[in-house]
Parts: sequence; structure tokens; C-alpha cells
Amino acid sequence: MTKLTLGSHPHMLGFEQLERLLVRTAKTGNEGYPPFNIEQTSDRGYRITLAVAGFAEEDLSITVEDRQLVIRGRQRDDSSERVYLHRGIAARQFQRSFVLAEGVDVGDATMENGLLHIDLTQVMPETRIVYVRPVSTAILPDDVREELGNIDEVYAVHSAAGERLALVTERDMAFVLARQNDLSPVAVH
Repeated sequence: MTKLTLGSHPHMLGFEQLERLLVRTAKTGNEGYPPFNIEQTSDRGYRITLAVAGFAEEDLSITVEDRQLVIRGRQRDDSSERVYLHRGIAARQFQRSFVLAEGVDVGDATMENGLLHIDLTQVMPETRIVYVRPVSTAILPDDVREELGNIDEVYAVHSAAGERLALVTERDMAFVLARQNDLSPVAVH
């Protein structure tokens, strides 16, 4: 039997990255230790809290690797300095991973009463709108008109503040230019 994946399905083109993300998330089982909470602190803010009693700040490392937040804990073994009559608290190491969505930034990490708090913020990209409008070549400087030749109308691509970004001879090209620069084009007549 052939395994059907998102990337090989004929109606699911370009989903290979999503499939890799799902596989990577499934591999971060972590056996439930240490326990954690994820809370939403604002519209775009989150906090991950891990119960790390017995770990000092220097026993913990927090890194971002390939869009994964990775928290590792390794306690120093001080058993040679102590004589235990009973040892019920294990000095074990752990690794906890959380897959981060694009645009999620890791902020501050603080320790408080055996809890490690890690703040996350979802950054929304700035939307920049530009306008595409027809412009008569008669209002352009002489040297620009000479370069354009017998063209009577061009299309100006400009920002909402009026900053001219480009002049192009074809309307469709103006929209392509705006989209290539991650701008949201709006036609003005």
C-alpha cells in the first residue's frame, strides 16, 4: 500500500512545508515532562509556562532552531556531595519543543517560584497600500517625455503619502510591480 502524503496529492500543490511541519510536531512528543501551560496574554501575545522545580536558571537553555522553540534542562549531578537515605526526586534532563508559526517572536524568559515563563509575540506584517493611477505624459518633464516617445499615458505607482515609486507604460505592469514588492495595490481612476 502506498502512503499518500500532502505533497503527493494532485490537488494539494505546494503543501510540502506544511507536511514537514506536521511530521516535526508529531516527533516532539516529550513524554509529558515537564508539564506546561500555554496562555494567551493579549490579542497577539502568548506565554508558555513550564514547571521546572529544582532547576536553576543556569541549568536551562532556551533556543530557537528552525522555527522551533526548544527548552532544555540539565541539572548538575551533586550526588557525590550528599548522602541520600531515600531519593525520590530524580535529577533528570528534558527537552521540550514548540513549533512556532511564521511571525511569532520569542520575548523575555523569567523564572518565578519553580516556573519558567516564556513570552511570545505574534508580529503582523505592516500592510502598505500603493495606488496605481493613469498620468498624462504632458505633465512630465521634457527629458522623461522624450524617453517615452509617442506614449500619451503612463501609470504612476505611488504611496498613500504621495511618494512616487515608479512610472510604467502598462497598467498590468504597475500592478505586478506593486505585488512583487509586497504592496497592496489599489487602482485609482
